[in-house]
Amino acid sequence: MTVQNIEEVNTTPTVAPKQIPTAAEIQAWIVSYVADLLEVDSEEIEITIPFDRYGLDSSVAVGLTGDLEDWLGCELDPTLLYDYPTVETLVKHLVSELKAEN
Repeated sequence: MTVQNIEEVNTTPTVAPKQIPTAAEIQAWIVSYVADLLEVDSEEIEITIPFDRYGLDSSVAVGLTGDLEDWLGCELDPTLLYDYPTVETLVKHLVSELKAEN
């Protein structure tokens, strides 16, 4: 058995580059989140219907934004759902913002 010199051991952890979720992944996450809130199947969520038509109030919007922020690993404005009121417009905005950050 040989003893390896401590200087030869690489102790730096390897960190993979952060992967940006695709538009389809972001859309699936949001649709699933809203479907879970409403206790319906994901297929019942139409991406062009405004969030408020589903009965989502401001506290739900802030919760969704916070959970989305955690999932994406970036800071989001809590009023994002008011500026981008449908799944479709929110996904487009998020994709462009994530691409701009990288």
